[in-house]
Amino acid sequence: MRTLNIAQDIIPVGEFKTGISKWLRNIREEKHPIVITQNGRPAGVLITPEEYDSLVYNRKLDEAVQSGLRDITDGRSYSTTEIKEILQTSRHK
Repeated sequence: MRTLNIAQDIIPVGEFKTGISKWLRNIREEKHPIVITQNGRPAGVLITPEEYDSLVYNRKLDEAVQSGLRDITDGRSYSTTEIKEILQTSRHK
């Protein structure tokens, strides 16, 4: 994602509503977010569907890594030898 250009990428909701097609085309072509303001305060961020998918994927990946690290810290992990033994035992049942 490109970095935000304060002069060009922050727009009031009224301006967004009157030129919504232009703004949608702009984020698709320029590949950078637009911050939409309401009463002078940030109200939303418009990004491409691909950027949204990427953000969701990266967040889920980060959560999975953090969960794995907590498991290791809390002693909820197995060595390769232990896993092999568990698999051998389960195959013979």
